[in-house]
Amino acid sequence: MSDAFRKDFSTKAEEKATPDSSKSTLDKTKESITGAGDKAARGAQPDHDKSTTQSVGDKVGRSKDENVHGGSGGSVVDSTSYLPLY
Repeated sequence: MSDAFRKDFSTKAEEKATPDSSKSTLDKTKESITGAGDKAARGAQPDHDKSTTQSVGDKVGRSKDENVHGGSGGSVVDSTSYLPLY
């Protein structure tokens, strides 16, 4: 299993537990960038190639993203396939 660009669960929990008001701008920026990398890596590797804990964690993350952002259940690639080509 490749964990490149992945955040471990303890890091994610620590970031969530720390209020934004006590974080520096640099910390917030770092969390945003590493979070985007983690999300991209989450989608790039199939669940069957992940450990059980990573697969479950990613499923929970995708479910949360879908509920928060009103996802269609499709990937970014799926959503761009409906764009008209001029």
